[in-house]
Amino acid sequence: MNVLLTFDVEIWCQGWHDLDARFPASFDRYVYGRSSRGDYAIPRTLSILDGHGLKGIFFVEPLFAARFGLKYLKIIVDMIRSAGQEVQLHLHPEWTDEIKPAPIPAASGKRQHLNFYSCEEQTKLVNLGLSLLRDAGIDGVAAFRAGSFAGNRDTFRAVAANGIPHDSSLNATLAISGPDLRDGALMTDPAMVNGVVSHPVAVIRDGAGRLRHAQVGSCGFAEMRSGIHTAAARGHGEFVIQSHNFEMLRRGSSEADPFVVRRFEKLCAFLDKERETYPTVGFRDVARTPADCGSALPSAPMAATAVRMVEQALRRLSR
Repeated sequence: MNVLLTFDVEIWCQGWHDLDARFPASFDRYVYGRSSRGDYAIPRTLSILDGHGLKGIFFVEPLFAARFGLKYLKIIVDMIRSAGQEVQLHLHPEWTDEIKPAPIPAASGKRQHLNFYSCEEQTKLVNLGLSLLRDAGIDGVAAFRAGSFAGNRDTFRAVAANGIPHDSSLNATLAISGPDLRDGALMTDPAMVNGVVSHPVAVIRDGAGRLRHAQVGSCGFAEMRSGIHTAAARGHGEFVIQSHNFEMLRRGSSEADPFVVRRFEKLCAFLDKERETYPTVGFRDVARTPADCGSALPSAPMAATAVRMVEQALRRLSR
């Protein structure tokens, strides 16, 4: 079973006021994550992947560079590419009204999610994102992910119109994701949607019966490991994991979150050890047809969920 280890790379300035004043510190935190223990954003992520010989997929958000300059996007892209990892396209359209000249006619005001835009608008924004990545040195983008997983059927049409063969914008645990695509198993199983291969993020049924998407900061290591094992046992052809460039940082800080750092390191060590069974692959490696669908959702036992709940309580106390 292929494992797609994905990272959403984005910059957030803690709001939309005083952007020029806030951007330098935000860029430093989200890209480098410099702390007393070292750089725990992109550099540490790349270092851990390299140490275990794993393939990572970095969905890079480029629209911020249309506001602040291409040189910042190039720093991110060069860092990832020089580590031998894969760069794909991510969009947070909240940047649209910050860009001059306006990339679409109705660009004034914040529309947070991509599925708040028409098919024509989405097509133009995806094209702008591709152009920015191309100017930063990335050609041949093979996959797309909407910010906050907020894609819809028009997103697939926009992705197809821009010649991108793969999409990973669906997340069954979020109501904003695929609101017009929620019939049947489309939200959890790979499928062909408007000529694009859909790769939903993996969803695990935890020990309490709740659905959790396979995000490093949200699932404990034992839950993730169990999810991977049960997915394979139930016939799934792939398992999509999500993380972020800032996932190993404490909320609102550049200091490392030791709980998430250990969780990510354990996950990578596990995938290294089990590489023959669960190879990590990129979107340029996978077929342009949907992978096998499993007979049931991956799951985790109550013991694994209990460990994660204890971790969460300790994390809150340590802040």
